[in-house]
Amino acid sequence: MKRNKVVPADVAVSMLRDGWVLGAEGFVGSGTADFLYLALEKRFRETGTPSNLTLIHSSGPGDAGTRGINRIAIPGMFKRVISGHYGLVPQIGKLALAGDFEAYNFPQGILTNFYRAVAARRPGVFTKVGLGTFADPRIEGGKINDRTREEIVDVVTLGGEEWLFMKAFPVDCVFIRGTTADTRGNVTMEREALIVDSLAMAMAARNSGGLVIAQVERVASAETLNPRAVVVPGILVDYVVVAEPAYHMQTFGTAYRPELCGEIRVPLSSLKPLELDERKVMARRANLELKPYDVINLGIGYPEAVSAVANEENILDYLTMTVEPGIIGGMPLGGLDFGSSVNPEAVVSMPDQFDFYDGGGLDVTCLGFAQVTPEGNVNSSKFANRVAGCGGFIDISQNAKRVLFMGTFTTAGLKTAVEHGRVKILAEGQVKKFVKSCDQITFCSRFAGAQGQEVFYITERCVFRLVDGALELIEVAPGIDIERDILAQMEFSPVIRDAQPMDPRLFREKVMGIRREFLLKELRTRVRYDPARNLLRLSFNGLEIDSLEDIENIRDVVGEVCRAAGRPVNAVVNYDAFKVGDPLLEPYLSMGQSIIEAHYRKVARHTTNREIRERLTQEFEHRGLQPNLFATEEEAVRYVLE
Repeated sequence: MKRNKVVPADVAVSMLRDGWVLGAEGFVGSGTADFLYLALEKRFRETGTPSNLTLIHSSGPGDAGTRGINRIAIPGMFKRVISGHYGLVPQIGKLALAGDFEAYNFPQGILTNFYRAVAARRPGVFTKVGLGTFADPRIEGGKINDRTREEIVDVVTLGGEEWLFMKAFPVDCVFIRGTTADTRGNVTMEREALIVDSLAMAMAARNSGGLVIAQVERVASAETLNPRAVVVPGILVDYVVVAEPAYHMQTFGTAYRPELCGEIRVPLSSLKPLELDERKVMARRANLELKPYDVINLGIGYPEAVSAVANEENILDYLTMTVEPGIIGGMPLGGLDFGSSVNPEAVVSMPDQFDFYDGGGLDVTCLGFAQVTPEGNVNSSKFANRVAGCGGFIDISQNAKRVLFMGTFTTAGLKTAVEHGRVKILAEGQVKKFVKSCDQITFCSRFAGAQGQEVFYITERCVFRLVDGALELIEVAPGIDIERDILAQMEFSPVIRDAQPMDPRLFREKVMGIRREFLLKELRTRVRYDPARNLLRLSFNGLEIDSLEDIENIRDVVGEVCRAAGRPVNAVVNYDAFKVGDPLLEPYLSMGQSIIEAHYRKVARHTTNREIRERLTQEFEHRGLQPNLFATEEEAVRYVLE
């Protein structure tokens, strides 16, 4: 007999039983099965079941108000909540702080990969993420309240190294979301902004003998979906629920935008520039630390503006912005659209994204902060009477090569203005953020030093850098008095050696105009001079010349290095995978000839590509130049040093 898996929401949620483990998918509104939570809330209020649940969610499936799992924040419903992020589910957070249930907070990457461990029947998740932070059982063990006693994460030793280990346990039911399902339960996500961890969750529940309930916006006949578009196969899905449109928005901020899911691409030049305020100042300062081809993660809050500034400065095309739920490329959005991106290049699953992050794939991350200590430790997860949770903060900050923390210097009543190129403190915040000790350690600076990370702390009035395990003041904004506006607003004294003024362009209305210096950063890494051998190496491997601007930049960088050498140099140029279009070949070669005449003693080129060698040989000979083209670098170096 054929089976139609499409049922009403009340029928689907009636299958849940007391004491079950419920997995909740979603990142803000993306992937959040809001219609199912509405039905579950209704059932519990009417019947008192299911009760004594264990709720696990890797990120924040909520709107910081009443939607998502905020709907089921009902006293008595839960025995235990294991959360990656409480900030967007404050109703759950309030019950956690009140001790209504056992409450844990662990890094998002641990929890999203927990589902894969359950699905594969592995013992659990082994990771270094969280060592030295509040997730470490030797510190707090991720426990949120006094009612929470059991240690569910241990420290173990493998291969002579310490690891955190979270033991796997069965998952009885998961709520996932997609766009279209057929009657057999195959689910596609063509209008979704994210995939999140839907497939891993479905496999975990299926292999635990549990239920998978999928919320969708429409149903198709069996065998009509493109199999390559199916994200969650029907063999994993037990019930399909068609949601009312109001409870199936693309994000909690947007009903539907086709540019968020790849249906169309829109010109980013049409986007409105940000207003000049402290948020834009910090985002501009962060952009000064970026380099061409950086892979970047943007956190929630002030860091959301970094991509908008990069777009204004016309450098976004040279950067790859990412967000932890699986976005790669495009311009990430903020607010209730956070997690989605305009014109993304790719959307991968959240477990895959965290594998990439945890393995050191990020060049830079921009993250917010609530408290900073003299040693550079950061708290962004719990303060005063509020629990925000760490989300992906620990995974990301612990493993990125460069970390840019961004936030205002004080909080609670702070008012600032940027006028006439200066920062004005109109009203100082009542709460200091640079403190002797923090309420919770979310970033452990001790690990940063061991890994050689570059760490900056960017505020609206100054910039600190982590140097030898201590905060050093390196830049001060115009209009800011160090004694009055910085030292008097801190609970400790930072290292001060040679603090410089912050770049004045940060505080002006017009764009900074950093595109050229930004592009020169990458070119400078391609030019290396060895004075002992008087040898200049130019690595044009993979370089594509597509504008006159590129040619002028090469002229300036090479000329700069040669002039610093103070004598004619021996030059070797790597042309592997080099590309220059026909219209730009003449100006490129003319530029090269001028460099040769002005600065070179001898020059040789090399490439393993015979086609490129032949083409360049013809072009050089046509212009009366010696091609000196070789197949290997060794041959080229030997020639110029003879």
